[in-house]
Amino acid sequence: MSITASRTQEERRVLAGTLVGTTIEWYDFFIFAQLTATLLTPLFLEPLGESNPAVAQILSFAMIGISFFFRPLGAIVAGHLGDRYGRKKILVLTLILMGVATSLIGLLPTYAAIGVGAPILLVLLRVVQGFSAGGEWGGAALMAVEHAPNARRGYFGAFPQIGVPIGMILATGLLFILRVSMTPEQFQAWGWRIPFLLSVVLILVGYMIRRAVEESPVFKAMAQRKASEHTPLRELMNTNLKQVLQAALIFVSNNAAGYLVIAFFISYTTKVLGMELAPILLATTIGSVGWLIFTLVGGWLSDRLGRRNTFLIGYGIVFVWMIPMFMLVDTANIVLYTIAIFVLTIGLGLSYGPQSAMYAEMFPARIRYSGISIGYALGSILGGAFAATVAQILLTSTGWSGSIAIYIMVLTIISAGAVLWVGETQGRNLHLEEVEDEETTAPTVR
Repeated sequence: MSITASRTQEERRVLAGTLVGTTIEWYDFFIFAQLTATLLTPLFLEPLGESNPAVAQILSFAMIGISFFFRPLGAIVAGHLGDRYGRKKILVLTLILMGVATSLIGLLPTYAAIGVGAPILLVLLRVVQGFSAGGEWGGAALMAVEHAPNARRGYFGAFPQIGVPIGMILATGLLFILRVSMTPEQFQAWGWRIPFLLSVVLILVGYMIRRAVEESPVFKAMAQRKASEHTPLRELMNTNLKQVLQAALIFVSNNAAGYLVIAFFISYTTKVLGMELAPILLATTIGSVGWLIFTLVGGWLSDRLGRRNTFLIGYGIVFVWMIPMFMLVDTANIVLYTIAIFVLTIGLGLSYGPQSAMYAEMFPARIRYSGISIGYALGSILGGAFAATVAQILLTSTGWSGSIAIYIMVLTIISAGAVLWVGETQGRNLHLEEVEDEETTAPTVR
């Protein structure tokens, strides 16, 4: 086999390995988010759901958000270990951890069976999910970008990104099938457990694929030069805090707007607008297809127009579309709702596809896993962690869905400003030459 053919085969394995892992992680996450909006409140917060449904709904959205607070811890631990011992090992561990937690949720007894212990156990498993998700994305992004040819980093980096919409397609599509194939009573009694338990099968598939992927060439080069023998977290805190803050702010708007689609709109359309759940799930699946397509387009476009310009185009679409989107959603017409979500995913994709490449290009190789993981996790807290909760509070207090649109528009201005603050990163060297430069110029931190 020629060197070129061998490299192409390895690149395909890398893209498959990063894609399948993030897909499984986000499938697990979205199953919980979507069931929280429709079912888990009465099952796990039974007394409160009966006495005060609005507060119960806010608390159920908060259960989505609580896991985000443990993402930075997962990012710190996984980033530190990934910078010292390699990207591949940590990716396998985070995948297994997320799968175990998700499967156990499918086995949990409800409030009716064990009382207050049910929501406590659910929250603990959500913490584990958040911890593993915090370490997953950074490793997958780096495996893709650090294996990529220089001129195709944006496109390669988009593959772990499309794990989000594919995970959402799987989660929403499966819930749609279950909803139309069984009675509401069957689904509430035992059918809701099926998506969680199926995570076991997905984890086995993902594990086998990831084991076959080679370690990142950048980490191999650092290991050969013993560049991994340092304290990456301490060095990150001493030298690159600004980049961590920039990375967090860049992600805020995309993550918050995305979680409206993932969690809030399902509750809003069914409980406030009185729409049927099954068509909403189908519309969300169609929107996820748009998210997938435009995330790939965003990565590809960033290799041609630059990371900054692609981000700004995406965020411009999100900003301009917010008010019209809510006007369409509030018609309670399923066709207009589908159009509203699909157009939003154009902006979401263009402001998500370039993220892996831009983040990787913002940090030196020896602290890169720590830097992008922590920046991403903090952005998740500031953006998506309580986006659904904030949206519900705004809706309850103002009675006007446009207040939610304004909230996202403000976050979009912040994220676009952060992109301009960073500037263009395309073309920065990620490989061995950079490591050599760092060893002679970077401060030694031990």
